[in-house]
Amino acid sequence: MTTITTTTRVFINGNSQAVRIPLEFRLDTSRVEITRTETGDLVIHPLPRDRGEALLEALSAFDEDYVSILEEDRRDQPEPQDREDL
Repeated sequence: MTTITTTTRVFINGNSQAVRIPLEFRLDTSRVEITRTETGDLVIHPLPRDRGEALLEALSAFDEDYVSILEEDRRDQPEPQDREDL
């Protein structure tokens, strides 16, 4: 495995210190675990996305047109049939 090293910028974001993460190090998660080693190095470990977060992200991809089509399709369904109890 090849190790990539680059220099980036540290800045203040609100009350927090932040680090700009370059594109080649982009993380596919919204949460990370940060550890400071005995030598002072910071290790950033991506945390798996929880299912609720992934579901909300997936649902946000549905635009108004898609929702309208689903609602229209639902209105066009035949009435439920009356059946005898088992």
